[in-house]
Amino acid sequence: MNHGLPLVSPGEVGLSPERLARLDAHFTRYVDEGRLAGWQVVIARDGKVAHSSRCGFADREESRPVSDDTIWRIFSMTKPITAVAALMLWEEGRFELNDRVSKFIPEFAESKVWRGGTFVNPILEPQTEPMLMWHLFTHTAGLTYGFMYSHPVDEIYRRAGMEWGFPRDLDLAGVCSLLAKQPLLFQPGSEWNYSTSIDVLGRVVEVISGQRLGEFLRQRIFEPLGMTDTAFWCPPDKADRLSALYTKMPGKREAVRADGADRGTRSEPSFDGGGGGLVSTMPDYVRFAEMLRRGGEFGGQRILSPRTVQYMASNHLPGNASLTEYGRPLFAETTFDGVGFGLGVSVTLDPVANKSPGSVGDFGWGGAASTWFMVDPVEDLTLTFMTQLMPSSTYPIRSQLKQLLHQALVD
Repeated sequence: MNHGLPLVSPGEVGLSPERLARLDAHFTRYVDEGRLAGWQVVIARDGKVAHSSRCGFADREESRPVSDDTIWRIFSMTKPITAVAALMLWEEGRFELNDRVSKFIPEFAESKVWRGGTFVNPILEPQTEPMLMWHLFTHTAGLTYGFMYSHPVDEIYRRAGMEWGFPRDLDLAGVCSLLAKQPLLFQPGSEWNYSTSIDVLGRVVEVISGQRLGEFLRQRIFEPLGMTDTAFWCPPDKADRLSALYTKMPGKREAVRADGADRGTRSEPSFDGGGGGLVSTMPDYVRFAEMLRRGGEFGGQRILSPRTVQYMASNHLPGNASLTEYGRPLFAETTFDGVGFGLGVSVTLDPVANKSPGSVGDFGWGGAASTWFMVDPVEDLTLTFMTQLMPSSTYPIRSQLKQLLHQALVD
């Protein structure tokens, strides 16, 4: 596996091989029971891979096993990459976190805020505080997702063609123009709600850099880090490595193939979504995770300053609030209790409140197909997990990964 890291036995870095076997056995049962088609995990400590395992199929119907070069849809694990891209421009002084978003996308100056009514006749009010750049990074901008199904604004998004994505004929500038026309769920900065805000952040990267987002990522992040298979689509010459996508259907224990949810992966998109859309491999994403663990550097290539990574992985919610205190109790790729939010990543504030072992300050994010990565600066750990089951809320895979990882730490 070309992740660029040395391999060590688990005991050399304080991990028990016998206890790590529990992790493999647990998730192998998922495959044996048909709940997952296949999975792959890499655990690294002190910059060395101590555990790498895989099980099952990348494509169960074609009997194609998971391999080191399997290409996975990482969906919202695109978001931390977009956040890093924006922070690279922030380090160049191209914007400040208190800059108005309308400085780069003027339409957002005119966005109105939901006050009441219905999705047919909404009652709107002006922004009392402008939408700022830090609001985009932290999902506090007042944006939402159409798939939430919890508020009339979600229905307004769906009627505008934004349920599980965006209209495919738009570029990212057009997507953001469409978003700016929809009501904001709340006044910017007043609450946390998982949203399209990182897509808007991706457009800011385009405006500042003068490049399409995918091109910026390729030149500034993927090529320097050696992430050779990470892109916004899977070209024909790599299609035989692309995993199949699965979903959980009511009343069925076995995961069901979900080809209908796979639109766009095999063709070049009209826009590069900052909040989702990348495909990647385990070796590629391990490199990205390790770059963050090492304070912004990997393989002699510095992407960010160590101070910037530390700032990124700090809780940016006002008053050091948790998501439970500041967020709406809706879907997100994280639990809420004892968890805060940084610049594009969730941050553990209190593992006891979270009811899941971890370290204060560990951070990461996941994707809609149950993928996940985590960086633990205290334990000097990274964990990256790949599979393809939607939705990610089907099973508590991420908390189980933390539980089984921490019981294997014996130093």
